[in-house]
Amino acid sequence: MLPIVATGIIFLSATASSAQAYSVQVTPTRPVLGDTLSVKIQGSSNGVTPTVTVDGTTYQAFTLSPNTYRALIPTSPNTKPGRMTLAVSGPDGNNSIAVNIGDRTFNTQYITLSSDRAGLEGTDYEFDRLDELRALRTPQRYWNGPMAKPSTGYISSVYGNRRYYNGVFAEDYYHRGVDYAAGNGSPIYAPAAGRIALIGKVSDGFVLNGNTIGIDHGQGVTSVMIHLSGFAVNEGDMVEKGQLIGYMGATGFATGPNLHWGLFVNDISVDPVPWRYEGVE
Repeated sequence: MLPIVATGIIFLSATASSAQAYSVQVTPTRPVLGDTLSVKIQGSSNGVTPTVTVDGTTYQAFTLSPNTYRALIPTSPNTKPGRMTLAVSGPDGNNSIAVNIGDRTFNTQYITLSSDRAGLEGTDYEFDRLDELRALRTPQRYWNGPMAKPSTGYISSVYGNRRYYNGVFAEDYYHRGVDYAAGNGSPIYAPAAGRIALIGKVSDGFVLNGNTIGIDHGQGVTSVMIHLSGFAVNEGDMVEKGQLIGYMGATGFATGPNLHWGLFVNDISVDPVPWRYEGVE
């Protein structure tokens, strides 16, 4: 299938009457909730990076080649399905591109927690560190091609699941990642190249997520790996796809040994599956 190609709607200003709007390609062609939209922008901006705004949020584009840029727009189960308008702005003019976001059905899980875990809450320290990780917009792109499975275990929970905890529905909750189950101490691998931007330890206050690794893949893409039993890397290390980074555990809010892999694009949890199979370029 061909990507969506749009010349958009051109708005000329008095100060830039000769400007030409950008050529824009959006993939995938039929996005659904949880997909990451890759917005490729071509123009003659002479190095000035355009922006893409969706529902009041402006996303940074990064240079792919001279006068070619790419922005990543995340969607999630909390995104409203239907018409989404992408407003591309820069020295070449303004484009307004309509994309249809398809609806999607997510499973429901029923989780029973023991009394000692039912009231488990995180600390400001771990939340602040994770916020800092997801806020990264490193200009350099480290990932290349489809991402890899971070574990050889079986998938015990998929992205987007809704949940009841002890019979109470968790409003606005969705499972922000994919869980892999295997034996305690099983190896965990980097799904893509990047920089280890976060090592969070239970002993330092990571009581909800447990031992945690955060990877900066560049350009607003980050991975979070939680519930680890141990680490094979240090904060600041550069890693390659498939490199051993840690070991599966049941630390934090976990009912048994598992790895939770969360993939975030511009601070929003997206479905990692398309990144593994098709890749996002």
